[in-house]
Amino acid sequence: MATSNQITFKYKFPETYNPVYINGAHGGINVQGEIIANFYMERTPLPNKVTNNLNTDGSLSDVVSILPEDTSHSYVRYVQTGVVMNLVTAKQLRDWLNKQIEILEGGNK
Repeated sequence: MATSNQITFKYKFPETYNPVYINGAHGGINVQGEIIANFYMERTPLPNKVTNNLNTDGSLSDVVSILPEDTSHSYVRYVQTGVVMNLVTAKQLRDWLNKQIEILEGGNK
């Protein structure tokens, strides 16, 4: 039970809450001076179309064509979500992330 010099936060989230994996972020500062971070998952692209030759027994043989052709030389950054935060919140997030990193690195068990 919280005392007069404490505060308790209750967390509520929809049943559809589903954390997503990210491996990068892109963003910057908006005109209101807030930080925008758009989170993405980076992967190689999947082709839209692949054409193979067939062997006489009906099994797949060599690839004849892949569309688009540049799938082996490009990446897709699938933007899954983004956040907008003020400077105070950004610093709090930075400090929280630093603490989690320290724990993972074994510095504060």
